[in-house]
Amino acid sequence: MEISVELVKDLRQRTGAGVVDCKKALQEAKGNVDAAIDYLRRKGLATVAKKAGRITSDGLVSSYIHAGGKMGVLVEVNCETDFVAKTEDFQSFVKNIAMHIAAANPQYIKREEIPNDVLEKERDIYRTQALEAGKPEKVIDKIVEGKIERFYSEVCLLEQTYIKDSDLTIKELLEAIIAKIGENISIRRFSRFQLGEGLSS
Repeated sequence: MEISVELVKDLRQRTGAGVVDCKKALQEAKGNVDAAIDYLRRKGLATVAKKAGRITSDGLVSSYIHAGGKMGVLVEVNCETDFVAKTEDFQSFVKNIAMHIAAANPQYIKREEIPNDVLEKERDIYRTQALEAGKPEKVIDKIVEGKIERFYSEVCLLEQTYIKDSDLTIKELLEAIIAKIGENISIRRFSRFQLGEGLSS
């Protein structure tokens, strides 16, 4: 049975299991995602959900400096133990997150952090654009919500497409490292500095 890339991606997002494991599970389950999740659980591969509630009190603060010192990022990524914080996999993940933040310039980690007034302002802009474009009233709400989803994917780190692999979001990358390492991991906070940013001319 031919398994689509979208189906594999969806299963990866929901379980944190690897691409090969997800594809095999979907083939075994004849394309049924719920049955594939059960298959992965039986094999001990769907581990992310179980780890999500565990406390992350260790980790690393890492930096990335780009463009000859014109831009820099500080990021804190937490894990459960000092042992994992010292592993090459974890340290590489943190460095890649810092590099991604430098390139993609997210404003928030997740959509829940966006203030309501910011969202309402975006909704008003999209609604006005749709009205001025002569869109029928009955479809305007759908258009606005579609644009809000795109806004999330632009400004929220976890929903951005990973700069090193356009098939992955940062959330999927995070889930994959959780599954590989076997500990809960969370991106706690970041700051991005651009030389001269905010200065008036």
